[in-house]
Amino acid sequence: MKKTDMYHKWVEWSDKDQAYIGRCPDLITGIHGDDPVKLYSELCEVVDDVISHFEAEKRKLPTPRIRPMQDVV
Repeated sequence: MKKTDMYHKWVEWSDKDQAYIGRCPDLITGIHGDDPVKLYSELCEVVDDVISHFEAEKRKLPTPRIRPMQDVV
């Protein structure tokens, strides 16, 4: 598993901002855009960059706390 896969990422529509918001709350507050598919790709790139930055600075990555729903019945 890649390190980026440990962190939950998602894109959702924001009525307030009238844009899609890409989120990965364990690492960043979010990014925004008009195309949800393109935005998810950009979000993954940003998360990769954040992880690379942590590693370059020899800092420990935050423990993932936000997890996708599992075992939904």
